[in-house]
Amino acid sequence: MTGRIPLACYAVTASVSRGRLHAEPESANRSPWQRDRDRIVHSSAFRKLQYKTQVFVNHEGDFYRTRLTHSIEVAQIARSIARSLGLDEDLTEALALAHDLGHPPFGHAGEEALNIGMKPFGGFDHNAQSLRIVTLLESRYAGWDGLNLTWETLEGLAKHNGPLRNPPPYIAEYNDRHKLDLHTNAGAEAQVAAMADDIAYHSHDLDDGLRARLFTPEDIRHLPVVGEALTQARQSSLDMPPPRLRHETIRRVIDRLVTDLIQETRSRLAKLEPANADAIRRARTRVVAFSAPMAEANQAIKDFLFARMYRHWRVNRMTTKARRLTEEVFRLLHDDPSLLPDDWRARAGEGRMQRSAIIVGDYVSGMTDRYAMDEHRRLTDLSVSG
Repeated sequence: MTGRIPLACYAVTASVSRGRLHAEPESANRSPWQRDRDRIVHSSAFRKLQYKTQVFVNHEGDFYRTRLTHSIEVAQIARSIARSLGLDEDLTEALALAHDLGHPPFGHAGEEALNIGMKPFGGFDHNAQSLRIVTLLESRYAGWDGLNLTWETLEGLAKHNGPLRNPPPYIAEYNDRHKLDLHTNAGAEAQVAAMADDIAYHSHDLDDGLRARLFTPEDIRHLPVVGEALTQARQSSLDMPPPRLRHETIRRVIDRLVTDLIQETRSRLAKLEPANADAIRRARTRVVAFSAPMAEANQAIKDFLFARMYRHWRVNRMTTKARRLTEEVFRLLHDDPSLLPDDWRARAGEGRMQRSAIIVGDYVSGMTDRYAMDEHRRLTDLSVSG
């Protein structure tokens, strides 16, 4: 049985945590990162990910990924990588579980629609919305808004894709009252969560695309890493049914990507010789990364998925309808905030276009796919009561 690897000197540890914006006693039984993870899992925003689109709209099939299943898969991959590198698994998991909280209904189609509607008011960015949810919109505690997560978790959410030279409005606003050192890299745990997202996204979208028959195994034979994994899967059994072939291929793809990431990151750590977590943050480039050949292979997989899955005519039809629906729901509610439910109407206020747009954006982005479709019917169909 494999035991837990001791934390490396560059891991983010509770002993050097910068704490929480609102002081509160820590638990004797859980680390600050475990508490952050638990608060995220128990949040309303996390539960709603079950009914939010990854690529396929929720009602299209029970076996396709949703934002929730994707987040859980990212967390599993991230924990495995963190353990191999001697990083804190609990902080890594918290960041992986929280990274998609800000996504609106209908995936990227919903985000594009909200960004267009909110463009005059600062636009919409799902990463900024994730931070907004955990620092403001979740209302679970008597003493403060949000979840009061640790500085390290908030930093990782804000900067998991790297330093922010020109942060979205809400991240900049939050940073003014609670500095997140936006000019530096995030800690290694946040970098691992971001790369695990990339691995899960591409490998599992290959799985869903094959399942949906948007492309066939023969169509992916030419792809680097994927083609080799497919050949190895076929060689492992001469009479393998398609579902097992798909699973055998995808698990080999994940293993190759994870193995390369760990090896390249160890090489970069050896060159950097970081003495602590801050040395990772101050590094000129990201420490957690693929090797150059694997980064090129991963981009080839991404390009294939963009052309053959995300722009497939079947996906395009649903994306177009979802974008139009989201645009219309936002426009109707922003044009007339009196259509909002009572509690949201009170937040929007009257006569303040900027605030109204932001609150409507919060309301719409928090919807599940199903709720957005129901709300659209309530707003546009005379036969449906409000």
